[in-house]
Amino acid sequence: MASYLQIADDEKGHELDLFCVPRHYESDLDKVIIPHGLIMDRTERLARDIIRDMGGHHIVALCVLKGGYKFFADLLDYIKALNQNSDKSVPLTVDFIRVKSYCNDKSTNSVKVIGGDELSNLSGKNVLIVEDIVETGRTMQTLLSLLSECNPKMVKVVSLLVKRTPRSSGYRPDYIGFEVPDAFLVGYALDYNEYFRDLSHICILNDQAKEKYKV
Repeated sequence: MASYLQIADDEKGHELDLFCVPRHYESDLDKVIIPHGLIMDRTERLARDIIRDMGGHHIVALCVLKGGYKFFADLLDYIKALNQNSDKSVPLTVDFIRVKSYCNDKSTNSVKVIGGDELSNLSGKNVLIVEDIVETGRTMQTLLSLLSECNPKMVKVVSLLVKRTPRSSGYRPDYIGFEVPDAFLVGYALDYNEYFRDLSHICILNDQAKEKYKV
């Protein structure tokens, strides 16, 4: 079972004025729930765990866009540092896929995978799927089902966040950064209708902002 850092439901978080938050977002956020430094420390440990488990094989790191791009870049930087500074290194290549399952702040029952035709290139490969957040788990289960048809040699999933929610299908990734409350989170490339990707910390979005940026 994957280990993780748990953020409790009653976590008070941190006041915004203790951190550097873009002024255009200050009125949109309730609190900082995971500071950027803590994200980076946890990501570094995840990189070490992944190399420990998959380090004997060439890894194809598959980034789930758009929300996963920041975590993906930082995770690969840590894997690259491990490659450069240890006796055991692993060849690493990258690929990208886009998955969409949200409209405003609701996870929909429809999962759209863009770029799925290229998944056939992963046949016989050791694949690491890098995701920003797993909520219900249905999006990842859909992607894993598509991947299985391409016959990869191995598939592991790392997600920065897993949300505690009654809507969960029960799916859990192989590697988890943080388990978080059932709140709408933004920042560190997590968005609300494309806003807040330029926020370094992970924060809780307030209700006024949901209306303000609604499409």
